[in-house]
Amino acid sequence: PFVFAIDTGAGVSLISRDVVARAGLQTMKSRRPLVGGLTTSPISSDQEAQISGIALDSRDNRVPGGFTAAVVNTLPGSIDGVLDPTEVFKPFGYSVDLPNHELQVFDTASYRLRVTDVPRDGAVVRWVQEAGSNRPFVRLSDGRLALLDTGSRLGLALSGGREVRGADTIHDLGGGTIQSRRIEPQTVSIGALVLNKVPTDLLTGVAPGTPIIIGRGALFPFKITFDPSSRLIAFEPTE
Repeated sequence: PFVFAIDTGAGVSLISRDVVARAGLQTMKSRRPLVGGLTTSPISSDQEAQISGIALDSRDNRVPGGFTAAVVNTLPGSIDGVLDPTEVFKPFGYSVDLPNHELQVFDTASYRLRVTDVPRDGAVVRWVQEAGSNRPFVRLSDGRLALLDTGSRLGLALSGGREVRGADTIHDLGGGTIQSRRIEPQTVSIGALVLNKVPTDLLTGVAPGTPIIIGRGALFPFKITFDPSSRLIAFEPTE
């Protein structure tokens, strides 16, 4: 078995060179430039592997279809790869239940989200698509776009801070580092959903154009369902 992170904010799937060797995967020269991470340190990869299918949790629980993953030399921590679920599970939808540590994949031909399917104390909002990317953005009540990032432990992450002593250091997938400083909690409104006292982090050293990020620190009470067919995202409290 291998351990992969489910990262809705990744925009690309990654696999370590060690997994490629152990699984006997064939590699080829990359057909697209690889971008990702929060810092100006690029993820270095000029190879990719075509993966015909994966099994989750047990060998007989296979996800149909295939996807391409960029081959990288190392990844942080003890993970063997990073999965961009929108790409890996397409054309299916999926949900990430953070409190219950559960991932579900569903067939959008049988079930699709509707704007009227509002969970109690939750919300259904539009999945905003950024040009050239399937990453899940939502529009906040003040008009700003924010990226839903299950791969980040941050709460509400804002860019543009200045370097200060004592700030936390965070490593991104490219091996670069940024500073994170916890500031006063903020209120975040996503459609009908109002999140009060959201842990808020001010980031320094991020790449230009880094979006507002809503990570697990803000998303933890929810099961979040992503429906790429209807372009809708649902937030349902499950804690």
